[in-house]
Amino acid sequence: MRVSTSAYYDCCKRPVRLIDSKTWQLCQRMKTLLIQSRASLGNRQMVAQLRKEGLMVGRYKVSKLMKKLGLTVRNRQRYVVTTSKHNQPVADNKLNRDFSPKQPNCLVPRCAGMDQR
Repeated sequence: MRVSTSAYYDCCKRPVRLIDSKTWQLCQRMKTLLIQSRASLGNRQMVAQLRKEGLMVGRYKVSKLMKKLGLTVRNRQRYVVTTSKHNQPVADNKLNRDFSPKQPNCLVPRCAGMDQR
């Protein structure tokens, strides 16, 4: 375990701290709220949600319990905006929104950089 002998015996001598029922219920409610929100509630929003339900709890207590329980918030995925502000060539609109060809293999998609033969 790579723990020194003195640290091991010190840990064995410490009394076991039992969690009280209120804290246990709070932890269970926090877990369910995080699952229901699809891991999007941080400690401030978690406190607001718990206070709506009538549980008077502070932000720092919620923060400590979230760390202790391993409850983490997923980051939002950034929205990437597509812009056309570049010097690269844009493909020509050869189809002109006409997707019904007259005969087979007459409209073949090609790369913009390829020369047309």
